[in-house]
Amino acid sequence: MRKFNDKSWYPMTVAIAIGVVLYVLLTNIKPVLRGIGHFIGFFEPVIVGIVIAYLVNPLAKFYERLFFRKNNEEGKRHAVCNILAFVTFVLLLGLVLLMLIPQLIESVMFLADNLESYLATARKLLDNWGIAGHLGGLEDLLNSSGELLKKLLDLLTKNIDSIISGTASAGKSIVTGLIAFVLSIYIIGDKGRIKEDLKRLIASLVPEDRYARLSDFVRKCDVILEQYVTHNFLDSLIVGVANAVFMVCCGMPYTGLVSVVVAVFNLIPTFGPIIGWVIGAFLLILVKPWYALAFTLFTALLQTADAYYIKPKIFGDTLGISGLSILIGVIVGGRMLGIIGILLAIPGVAILDMIYKDFILPRLEARKKERDAAKAAAERQEK
Repeated sequence: MRKFNDKSWYPMTVAIAIGVVLYVLLTNIKPVLRGIGHFIGFFEPVIVGIVIAYLVNPLAKFYERLFFRKNNEEGKRHAVCNILAFVTFVLLLGLVLLMLIPQLIESVMFLADNLESYLATARKLLDNWGIAGHLGGLEDLLNSSGELLKKLLDLLTKNIDSIISGTASAGKSIVTGLIAFVLSIYIIGDKGRIKEDLKRLIASLVPEDRYARLSDFVRKCDVILEQYVTHNFLDSLIVGVANAVFMVCCGMPYTGLVSVVVAVFNLIPTFGPIIGWVIGAFLLILVKPWYALAFTLFTALLQTADAYYIKPKIFGDTLGISGLSILIGVIVGGRMLGIIGILLAIPGVAILDMIYKDFILPRLEARKKERDAAKAAAERQEK
């Protein structure tokens, strides 16, 4: 008795079934994505913990290379380096918060104290640009801070439910972050055993002749992600520090706040620096327009230097992908997964490029050689 997959109708039936499934998924893509997102939400602390561990792991490896080159006690070495990495991570995070929170409070108080002058500046800019008469109620709104505050209070009152919901969501996110941080400590502390278990699982599922290729593929993906994370954070740190030095030299306000914003948004490829510039320029233009102008000129110079000198020096040829591929990846990733897709665009494109160059293209070339060899052999037989 022949098996089903030996029947002549079997391949066509499978193809039709796959087509029907794909059609149903594509026509109901939004509910499907919502369902997947809801399911993944159950594992959010675990996923965030893995991400934190992945971010801290390069730092632990750096401490191993720096302090323990000749130390053969692997267990103690890993434990000490993991502790140093997490302490460094917490100290850096605390330093950012200590710099950011006081600046935010100072910014709000400064805004409240100088609201009238800010409104006057905004009215003057609108008059100079000749668009004040085309904005309807905005001109009346800018005539007094009292009217503006009244509008803000009305807005807050009407959206009190959303504000309470947002506050509860923020509290939930903080708790999730704390749980994820604790999980990341366990993950990175047990990374050796986790790797061995994954290797055994893959070896038991994959044929022996494919295991080496799959292991090589996973290793290359890990190298790409690790290099991208470390190099991108280093690049953003350099950009943020350079921005802070410039603002301090020019005596600008909000140095810590704007520099942190610029550094954080610099992590986002292509469009991130533009968002950081808009936020920084908006804060500075309300104080003095020339601050915003100087900040804009410096940002243009800094981003040019970052694109053509700093990034190439840091990244080198580790990723080896074109600017056009990055731009396409950012656009597609953003439309598919939002901010997460934008952040993962560059390593995702690098991995796809590696798959094409190291796996697909060699296989296609090998098949072409086989066809050419078979064709040559057939021609020789005919002769």
